[in-house]
Parts: sequence; C-alpha cells; structure tokens
Amino acid sequence: MQDLNKEQLKLKDLLEFPCSFAFKVMGENKPELADLVVEVIQKTIPGDYVPTTKPSSKGTYTAVSVTVNATNIEQIETLYKELGAIDIVRVVL
Repeated sequence: MQDLNKEQLKLKDLLEFPCSFAFKVMGENKPELADLVVEVIQKTIPGDYVPTTKPSSKGTYTAVSVTVNATNIEQIETLYKELGAIDIVRVVL
C-alpha cells in the first residue's frame, strides 16, 4: 500500500491563480450569517458578492455559499481562518 502522505498534493499545488474558489460556510440559522460572511470576505477580496443560502432540514443551521476570485493562496488561507472565527459559524468548507 502506497504512503498516501507522499501522494497527496497541497491545495496551493492544485490551484492556478487567479482562480474562482467557492466557500461554503455552515453556521447557526441566524439572519445575520450571510452578511457576516460577506463582510469578512470583502476585507480580504473586495467584490460584489451575492451569497446563496440554504437552511438545514431541521432549520437549526444555514449553509452560505460564496464564490470569490482569488489571486493567491494567502487569500484563501486567510478567509478559511477568518470565516471560521465568526462566532456563529460551525464549519468552513
């Protein structure tokens, strides 16, 4: 069996910049979630974003999806960290 760690590529090795990159943020089902996500994204990659939202089946959580045009891996890494720091966010994909 091959050592998977040697075979796995890092995200930066898989992307060519500039590129479109989609973030999916799962958080508590609160009306301000989408605005908070866009506000954080605007600080790193300014743009005119229209997030899509989808509530979970029980309505406890909401998924917010936003696609950005990243020019470097640092922008993507920063957004993962900053989106995850929003207090009502549970996971960033």
